[in-house]
Amino acid sequence: MADRPNSPGESIARRAAALASELKANDIVVLDLRGVTDMTDFFVIASGTSDTHVRAVAEHIQVGLKQGGVSTTMTEGLTQGRWALLDYADCVIHVFHPTLRQYYQLERLWSDATPVQLDAGTSSVTQGA
Repeated sequence: MADRPNSPGESIARRAAALASELKANDIVVLDLRGVTDMTDFFVIASGTSDTHVRAVAEHIQVGLKQGGVSTTMTEGLTQGRWALLDYADCVIHVFHPTLRQYYQLERLWSDATPVQLDAGTSSVTQGA
């Protein structure tokens, strides 16, 4: 990705990953989907440890991005806490309960995408994997 300029979607993705890390989300992954699909430019995928944790992480991301002037175009699943989806057009954020993340395997489904290297402070935390 070094040869590609930063895009609004990449900035949102990196900020969302950092916000997820602040709330101790697990297995944070950012995928660059440019050239793979026209649907969006980036996915952020993270896991919470429970329904409550999934909701808290997704809400923290939403509030943190809104404070930076970025609002969602659509949200789904926040109240249930099993799979929260935050759509920012250029970036779609998925926060999963671990069982659903394992079931849907978005990283495998989008294996043609380029993983984005995250800063050390934003690195994923893996528990029990």
